[in-house]
Parts: sequence; structure tokens; C-alpha cells
Amino acid sequence: MRPVIRKMDFSHSSLFGYIEDLQELTIIERPVRRSLKTPEEIERLTVDEELSDIERAVYLLSSGQDVQGTSVVANLPVLMRQNPAETLRRVLPKIREVLHVAGVEMQLTAAVSFLTVLQEESVSIHTYSHSFLHIILQNLEHRDAGVSNAWLETLLAVIEALPKETVRHEVLNPLVSKAQLSQTLQSRLVSCKIMGKVANKFEAHIVKREVLPLVKSLCQDVEYEVRTCMCRQLEHVARGIGTELTKTVVLPELVELARDEGSSVRLAAFETLVNLLDMFDADDRSQTVLPLVKSFCEKSFKADESILVSLSFHLGKLCNGLYGIFTPEQHLRFLEFYKKLSTLGLQQENGHNDNQLHLQTLEQEKKYISVRKNCAYNFPAMIVFVDPKNFHLELYSIFFCLCHDPEVPVRYTMAISFLEVAKLLNSDVYTIHKELVTLLQDESLEVLDALVGHLPEILELMTNGGENNGSESKLLSIPDLIPALTTAEQRAATSLKWRTHEKLLQKYACLPHIISSDQIYYRFLHRMLTIILTNNVLPVQKAAARTLCVYLRYNRKQEQRHEVIQKLIEQLGQGKSYWNRLRFLDTCEFIMELFSKSFFCKYFFLPVLELTHDPVANVRMKLCCLLPKVKSTLKIPTDKHLLQQLELCIRKLLCQEKDKDVLSIVKRVSIFLFKQHLIMGLSIKLKMTKIMPSEQLEKEKQKNEGRSTNINDKMFEKKRRDSKTSSVLAKSINLSFSGSSSGTSAGKEEKKSKLVRSQSFSTQVLHPKYSNIDKCPNKSSATGYTSSVSGMGKSCMLSFCDDSFHSHSAGNSGNAAFPSSSSRSLFNSADQKNNGNKESQTRRMSM
Repeated sequence: MRPVIRKMDFSHSSLFGYIEDLQELTIIERPVRRSLKTPEEIERLTVDEELSDIERAVYLLSSGQDVQGTSVVANLPVLMRQNPAETLRRVLPKIREVLHVAGVEMQLTAAVSFLTVLQEESVSIHTYSHSFLHIILQNLEHRDAGVSNAWLETLLAVIEALPKETVRHEVLNPLVSKAQLSQTLQSRLVSCKIMGKVANKFEAHIVKREVLPLVKSLCQDVEYEVRTCMCRQLEHVARGIGTELTKTVVLPELVELARDEGSSVRLAAFETLVNLLDMFDADDRSQTVLPLVKSFCEKSFKADESILVSLSFHLGKLCNGLYGIFTPEQHLRFLEFYKKLSTLGLQQENGHNDNQLHLQTLEQEKKYISVRKNCAYNFPAMIVFVDPKNFHLELYSIFFCLCHDPEVPVRYTMAISFLEVAKLLNSDVYTIHKELVTLLQDESLEVLDALVGHLPEILELMTNGGENNGSESKLLSIPDLIPALTTAEQRAATSLKWRTHEKLLQKYACLPHIISSDQIYYRFLHRMLTIILTNNVLPVQKAAARTLCVYLRYNRKQEQRHEVIQKLIEQLGQGKSYWNRLRFLDTCEFIMELFSKSFFCKYFFLPVLELTHDPVANVRMKLCCLLPKVKSTLKIPTDKHLLQQLELCIRKLLCQEKDKDVLSIVKRVSIFLFKQHLIMGLSIKLKMTKIMPSEQLEKEKQKNEGRSTNINDKMFEKKRRDSKTSSVLAKSINLSFSGSSSGTSAGKEEKKSKLVRSQSFSTQVLHPKYSNIDKCPNKSSATGYTSSVSGMGKSCMLSFCDDSFHSHSAGNSGNAAFPSSSSRSLFNSADQKNNGNKESQTRRMSM
């Protein structure tokens, strides 16, 4: 086949389009050409590789380019960790020289590096102050404001760590000259910020003597920027000197600054007054602070709209801070002021638009939106101000307006503070049910995302009525809740913000505590299954799978449970798409987390093992990683047949698996399971021996004692028969050699033989010294007698060893009871033998 050749269109429009494309290509290509280095530049940037880190740093700072010097300065904390002595001796002096002529980038990098060295504590604080502090102070007054602020932040952090004496000599004393009017504006601004930090470092009397004069001087500076900066630092100064000096020194300065001609100075004075309310007593609040606040509120709408945003932001804190000194009239006035701010820029209550709204500029509109947003932020504080019991009468209309505000930032702030409002209303929370539904159905996903963050707590408060109203009539209180929840989920699903959708599905796991299982089954459960099957985002699918498992966990109807389980196995576990089979394994993992082991083994164990034959290697790999958890659900010996199935599957994988990645995982898993099996078996044995109940131990002891008693009875019968045999044997022997030996020698020999026989039976061991008996007149007869006795002793010992082995295997308790009974039986048999010998002697004497 010939390739298809498209004809080029040389019309005017197409040609113009081609030219634009070519121009774009040239624009893209230009920066690439400019970034290329010439051979001379590459040679200049090349550094000898054999140089050490310190030598390379010194070389680059001395003869390198700015980029290389900046790299060395950024690497300063690393050099300080590796070799602090050499870095301080050779590298830091070079950095000090370079910083005099360095650009903005290197200056900012040096400020950050110096702060990092301080935070990492690479050197002692004394060494740091000796080596780094002077460099920081030299660069504080840099002509670039950004560089100056960067060095100032580093210095403020250093002041907290430095000793008091060092701060006094190196920082505080130079401030006296730098805070003068003859110094530059930047120098005086830096002095103001240092004053606020130093005031908390020293005692009150030192601050009063050395700091407060400078503070007063800077508060009266001719530049409004300096007065504004110092006014904002008065809060830190007041915290450092205490309430008495604050009342006598700081408060008069604030009152004067509040009447300043500069709007930024008045704004700073107002915010500092609000932040210091807790340091003023009732008289100061009523006589000084309250008149100032009233004047601020009156001027905010008329002449000074610059303070309006700040006033709306601090109004909640201000109203609650002055609550104890308000008269009823003042209380009502501040409440009306808040209501007016909450609807600023919107239609008036009488239904017509304000004439000024048409003349508003864009900046005014942004300012009004910020004011209403701040009113939404302060709404919980205003509920406390009016008392939650008066909410419906005083603030519900404002709450309704803020929840339906046309601007997203206002509704977003209301959604964030909705939980706090619900907590404050408590039993009256039913009054804001409609607003909850409204925010759930909001067209902006930002509002929905803000509300969903605390949705479980909000729904719990809503359904329980704030207190203990029970959960039986829980859905009746919010009739539109379920449609609002489904609408919110569908809107999140159709958007591109999958994180909001994931968050929503995770929070929907609380619904079993809110609504009935039937409503969950028909409105939410099948929706979760659909999301698992159709959604393309993995975190969303996993969130839906876990929420579905939670719904299944709280569903008590067996028919519905079996239906869902069957769908999970058929549509996920046996699905055509390998992606669905992977999600089935994720779902099984959640089931093992939420359900009992028996539930998983009953419904999901075998369907999971069937995936060992899956044609896709990724599915088999995920299954192999899941096998240890699957194994942990088994209860032996109840699930012995399932264990055999699991072992069979592992053997098949080890023998038949062709994918090397899957095979390596199977080998690791099989080794892990084998080790786990050994450890589990050993631990079970230890537990059985250590934690055996006392009753069971007593029963085992009784059984062993009974067994040992039977054994001893048998031993006694056997020993008695052996003693009769030995006595008859002794008679025959004595009769055979009685004619050739005297009576006395025969008596002595018999006594010795009796002694040997009794000792052999009592000790159960034949001692070597009794193997040959000396001093015997007739050696042949004595040897024959002792051999017969020793033979009987060995047979008795062997029988005793056999019985003792059985008794030891029966239990420790039986073994402890055995020796006493056995010893008694042996001694009885020995006495019988002695008695038999005495009878034989009397017969022999009579003969």
C-alpha cells in the first residue's frame, strides 16, 4: 500500500497558522541556545577533582563565578558538620569577604545557611556568636529590603539562643545609635523589631531603664512606617514588662497612636489594643479602651474604611473581651454593628439596592467580601456573645444570609465553622438543619470539601439533637439529608477533584450510625459497588471499597449480605478485567480488617485462593503479598482443611510459576510462613506449659499418682516372688556346703550375702565393691551366691527403670510421688528375704 500523502493548504489562513507555529518553535528554542556554554566557559567552571571539600570551597569563593560561590554558601551547614574547625578558619573568612560585593541571591542564601548552622548546633553558642554574629549585624542594613529582612529574621532567632550579656553588648548597645533620627529609615525599622525581641530577654527593670526610652522615641518618629512598626511591637514589650508598666507606659502611647493621622498607625494601634485586652483591668477597659473602640466603629463607615476589614476580623474577640463592662444599650449597639457588617455590600433589608453599590470599584467589592468573610469567621464568638438561647431570635437571619452568600469564600468559612456552631447550639441544633442541606448541595466543591471534613461529627450532633435523644427517630429530624448526601457525592464524582471525592467517600462510612441499614442498602451500598467497578481513580476505588465493607459490617439482614457478597465475588473476584480482580483483593483486605476471621474464611478464603491461577501476573503478585494475612485468619484445627488448600496453592505456585517476580515473592512468603509456623508452634507449647490452669494440673497430678501406685503394687508382687525364689536358692546352696564347712563360718557368710542382697535392692545399683566378696572361706560357693544375687539385682533395676520412664512420661507429679512408694516396696521385699533366711538357719540347726 502506498502511504497517504496529505496535500498542504496554502490558503492565507493556513499559511498564517504555519508561520505562527514556526515562531513558537523559535521562541522555545532560543532559551536552549542561550543556556549552552562555550568551551572557554566550561574550562573556567571546571575544578580539580582531587581537591578536598574545604580546598574546593576556598577556591570557588576566591576565583569562581557567582553561581559557584552561592553553591558553596548553600553547602556551609554540611561543611560545618564535617569539619567545623577548618570551615571556621578558612571558609568563613572568605564568605565574609564575598558578601560585601555579593548579589541578592547569595545574600539570601547566606542568611538561610547561617540560620541552619544555628539550628543544627554544629558549634557552641559562644563560638557561633564569635564567628557568625558580626557578619549578621554587618548585613542587617542592606539596601535591598528583602535581604535586610532575611538577615533580620536570622538575628531574631539568634537573640533567643544568645546569652544575656552577649545580647546586651553586641545587640542592645548599638541600638541606641541606630534608633536615632539621623539614621536611615531601614535602620530605624530594624531597631523597632529588635526592641520587641529584646524586651522578652531581660528583666523588667533593665527593659524600663534601657529599652523603654528607645521605644518612646520610635513611637514619636517622624515617619509613619516607623510609628506603625513600633506600634505593632508594643504587644511584645508589654508582655515583657508586666501589667503595671503596661498601664503607665504602653497604654498612653497606644491611646496617642490610635489618634494618629496615619491610617496604618491607627490600625496597628487598634489591633494591639485588642491583643492586650487581657492585661488591662476593668477600669482601663471601661474608661480608656471602650471609648477608643466606639470611635473606631463610628469612623469605620464614614471616613476610615481602611480599618473596616481589621475591625470585622477582631470583632468577636473584642465583644467577648469587653462583655463584662457593656451596658444593655452598648451590647445591642455592637450586635447591630456586627449585623451591618455581615450584609455589607449586599442588598438592603428594604428590598432595593443601595445607590453606592453601582459606584463601587473592584477594590471596594473585594474589601466587602473580606468583611463578610471575617463576620463568618467570628460567628461562633457572636453566638457566645448573645447566648445560644437567643440564637434563633438574634442571629439566625445573619446565619441564613452568610450560608447563602453569593461569594464562595464566605460560604467556605461558614462551612468550616459549622461544627462549632452546632456544638454551641446543642439541643437547639435542629434550627440549622436546612443550612446543612444547603451547604451539602452547594455548587462549589470548595464549600463541600470544607463541610465534609467534620461531617461525621455534624451529623451525629444533628441526629441526636445535641444530647441523648436516642437514635430511633434519627432520620425524621433531617428529611432531606439523604438526597443532599447523594447529590453531593454525584457532584464530586463528576468533577476533576478526585481528592474531594475520596474524602467524601471516607466520611460516608459514618452513615450506619446516622440512618437505617435499609436506606444505606438501597441508596448508598450499590453506589459504592458501582464506583469500584467504573471509577478510574485508585484512591477513590479503595475509599469506596472500605466504605462498602463498613456498610456490609453493619447490615444485619442475611439476604442483603449474601447478595452483596455474591456480587463482590462474581463481579470483582471473577470479573473479566484484571483491574476488578485487583480491587477484589483490596476489598478482601478491608474485610479482614473489619470482620471476624470466621466470616472471611467462610465466604472469601477459597475465592481468594482461586486467584492463584489468574492469567495476569500482577494479580498473582498481589495475592502472594496478601497470603500472610490470609493465613492469619485460620484457626487450627478447625480450619485445617483450609490450611491444606493454602499449602497446596503455595506448592503449585512454587512449582508452576513462570514469572520471575511472582516466583521471588512466593519464595519469600513461603519462607516467612514457615518461620511463622515454627514460632507459633513453639509459643503454643510454652503457653500450654506456663499458662495451664491449676485445676487441670491437679487432675494430671492425681492421674499420675494413681498410675504410680499401680506400678508400685506390681513391683511389690514381683519383688515378693523374687524373694521366695532367692530364699529357696539359699537353702539349696547352704545344704550343699554345710558338711564341709563349720556352722560359724556359714553363718558369717550368710550374713554377708544378706547384707549384699539388701544393699543391692535398696540402692537399685550394684556397687563395684560388692561384685567380689573377700574373706570368704569357700570361694566357689560365695561367687555363685553373689552372682545369683547380682543377677536378681540387675533384673530388679531394669524393671524399675522401665517403670520410672513410664511414670516420668506420664507427668512430673507422678515422678515426684514414685520414689517413696518404690522404696517402701523394696524395703518390704528385703525384710521378707531376711525372715526366710532366719527360718532356713533354724532348720539347719535342728538338723
